[in-house]
Amino acid sequence: MVFYFQSDVVSPPALIYMGKDKYENEELIRWGWPEDVWFHVHNYSSAHVYLRLKEGQSVDDIPQALINDAAQLVKYNSIQGNKINNIEVVYTLWSNLKKTPDMEVGQIGYFCEKDVKKIRVEKRVNEIINRLNKSKTEDHPDLRRQREERDADERRKNKHSLKAQREKEEEEMKRQKAEAESRSYDKLFKPESMTTNYDDGNDSDDFM
Repeated sequence: MVFYFQSDVVSPPALIYMGKDKYENEELIRWGWPEDVWFHVHNYSSAHVYLRLKEGQSVDDIPQALINDAAQLVKYNSIQGNKINNIEVVYTLWSNLKKTPDMEVGQIGYFCEKDVKKIRVEKRVNEIINRLNKSKTEDHPDLRRQREERDADERRKNKHSLKAQREKEEEEMKRQKAEAESRSYDKLFKPESMTTNYDDGNDSDDFM
């Protein structure tokens, strides 16, 4: 089961989601999206919370209020972290998550430590938790199918983009060719380049 939340601190609202347990977390890790940002309480067990970025958005573009929402949700869904003040929450792109066969269920590492960001959460803010919980929904999605559909859509967009780029390049080549031919034609008919058969009154057919 996956729990979904809508954060209305941005418009349109942002999608935040998390798994029910560590086994669901494994599926989320496996079938996450490149647009997903993963949140977790640092050094304590907690839910794996994901924030889905908008198209073209990067980690550095996330509004602070939205980061706070995700961080508060992580803290609230940590048995230990929820009882402690002044904790750290880490977050990074899904693509930076590293899962190896020797890791336990729900355990995760990173490909690049320097791409992991941290935010300090001093205490739980019930106002934020209550607001997010009001938007909470539950579902049993086919995560693999959703990821495959997302990838297929991206391939279609890339194919369309490449086609448009090729057409643009062909049009540019035609334009350049036409300009080159026009310059060549203009040069051919410049007065200084023209010749004449006028012989100043002499008839070239008279040999006598």
